[in-house]
Amino acid sequence: MADTGSDAVSSVSSTFSAFNEYLTNDQDMREEIRVAVRAMEQTAREIMTTLEGVHQTAGLKEAPALCQKARKLLETTEGQFAALQKKVPMDQYYRFHDHWRFVSQRLSFVAALIIYLESEKLITREEAAKLMGVSTKREDGFHLDLEDFLQGLLQLASELSRLAINSVTAGEYNRPIRISNFIQELNAGFRLLNLKNDSLRKRFDGLKYDIKKVEEVVYDISIRGLKTSATVAGHGGDEPPKSTGVE
Repeated sequence: MADTGSDAVSSVSSTFSAFNEYLTNDQDMREEIRVAVRAMEQTAREIMTTLEGVHQTAGLKEAPALCQKARKLLETTEGQFAALQKKVPMDQYYRFHDHWRFVSQRLSFVAALIIYLESEKLITREEAAKLMGVSTKREDGFHLDLEDFLQGLLQLASELSRLAINSVTAGEYNRPIRISNFIQELNAGFRLLNLKNDSLRKRFDGLKYDIKKVEEVVYDISIRGLKTSATVAGHGGDEPPKSTGVE
């Protein structure tokens, strides 16, 4: 009987030692992932700091140079994602996804903002993934999750509502009108999606406030007679920037 009890204790001890080893390895892996993600978060902050310049009085005139600088910074994320991917088992992307979910959304957002400032066009998921240096296919393991991309587009809408206000301060009275049209089209696109009641749905619900802010700016411009005749005629006024052709 004594031997049986001793064997049982030994078996329990061995089992929990294995559990402890698993938990320790898991914690070590998560810490390595967090370190890698912090480097990406720093890059995202640097890009945002660069693009903040468009909100300055003369910033919109500097937009091409700011976008070029932001693109250079964004190029570094390809290596950062590659380093992160090495720390995540191939079949466990979504197990650890929460660690880099926020930074993926932020990088999607800055990529979308760069494309908008360059061409006033909506970025595609493929374009965003290419700029970030990742894939769009789940079977490739590391990829740009669709919901992260959509969250980035909703962040873009908020940023553009702010830009609409600052454009008026800079004397660009037709830009808010173009921003209004763009956000309305973005809103129409999102309404085609069957969004569940989760964080993406809640964030989409906030889009109406961004639309309202821009509409108020456009209304103020209209009653003050600041729209150009070209805009009134439906031709947009103030030519939007042409695409740089950079993929």
